[in-house]
Amino acid sequence: MTAPPATGTRGAGPPLLGPERPVTWPRRARHRLANGLEVVLAESRVVPKVAFELVIRSGDAAVADERPGLAQMTAAVVRAGTSSRSIHQIEEELRRIGAELGTSAGADSSAISISGLSEFAEQQLALLADLACNASFPAAEFERQRRQSLEELRIARTTPGFLAGERLRRVLFGEHPYAIASPTEEQVREYQRDHLESYYHAHYRPANALLLAVGDLDAQPMLERIEKIFGAWPSAEVVARSFPSPPETRGRRVHLVHLADTVQTQILVGNRTITRSHPEWLRLALANAILGGAFHSRLVLNIREQKGYTYSPRSVLHALRQHGYFDVHAAVRKEVVAATLAEIFYEVERMRALPVADAELEETANYLCGTFSLGLATQAGMLGQLATVYLFGLSEDYLETYRQQVREVTVADVLAAARAWFDSPNMPIVLVGDRSQIREQAALYGEVTVYDNQGKVIGG
Repeated sequence: MTAPPATGTRGAGPPLLGPERPVTWPRRARHRLANGLEVVLAESRVVPKVAFELVIRSGDAAVADERPGLAQMTAAVVRAGTSSRSIHQIEEELRRIGAELGTSAGADSSAISISGLSEFAEQQLALLADLACNASFPAAEFERQRRQSLEELRIARTTPGFLAGERLRRVLFGEHPYAIASPTEEQVREYQRDHLESYYHAHYRPANALLLAVGDLDAQPMLERIEKIFGAWPSAEVVARSFPSPPETRGRRVHLVHLADTVQTQILVGNRTITRSHPEWLRLALANAILGGAFHSRLVLNIREQKGYTYSPRSVLHALRQHGYFDVHAAVRKEVVAATLAEIFYEVERMRALPVADAELEETANYLCGTFSLGLATQAGMLGQLATVYLFGLSEDYLETYRQQVREVTVADVLAAARAWFDSPNMPIVLVGDRSQIREQAALYGEVTVYDNQGKVIGG
């Protein structure tokens, strides 16, 4: 009896890529209040919910030379109470209206976010404004957060990934505030509640803020609500500061952070690059995705699939406001540290030396466009994309034209971006592991400086 023709997918290869679906973009409205608060609204009625995010255009870099990590501490405690609401009243109100509240801070910005059912939008806005204008920083909550921060720091200083990232930023940025990834335990112990209040009153100001709203809303009535609720927020100038330029790195040097008896070694190499507003950003983003930014990238195929050195080597572009940087990271067995570095530099140099294949570029462009579209599927994702546009001063149609711009990047563009921004000959190398086990391998790649997990030099 003759078997019927195969209809399944086993052995037939992956299904063909279907046509790209169009994105239905929410209508946007942009407005600036008299006190300087910038407002961006996006109408999206898929679900009866609305999400707000108030972004403050100041983060840890604003005071890193004085009190590292102060913006993060401020953001953590800002939600703990206001002049009219205790932390327990805030939590009860959130439960009553079914809303979620979050705060965060990074190098360049801080944020307060709240989301919930659109029928309670006015209550959400009122709470958001109260936290932005009238935070009280209760002493008990400040002390609780300080203890928690100290415990988190102790854990971080035993974590190879954290130590590697901290050391690379120190090397790449020198005296610039971006060099400081985290405060020390001693600095956290010296924090006072007054320090948080001073930072808050100096930086949480309407002319230094961006209010984003996405969801089930009508733009004009929502603007009127925002005017009523945020219009009384007193305006004040936020003084811009200038910072030293980062150092130029020349040649390869190895920075080895010693952690005794570690099973694996954390590898991190990188260099400064460009930020999101640079005209070559998308070209570099494609080059990075081909190298190591996607799961099917060259680094994954080489170091994971072919060599078996590690599970997930990756490369990442970090876009900060004033500068950007690029890194490649991998956690490997101590026996293959030198071999892994050889493969990393081989792949970086291959990106700089030879054009990528047309099919490889097309596959990676499909990947970036696909992940971009997926990222817009939620209100939080849309908020993040809108924040990127307005914080980096990108064009108004950046999101709408993103996929088209990605697909217009050529093989020659990728090669030029890799040659310009993957500075392989001058990439610092950071290793975190047991120096007795990897010091000899490290020396193959340049002069070695050894640090303890507090960042102090303990040998060469």
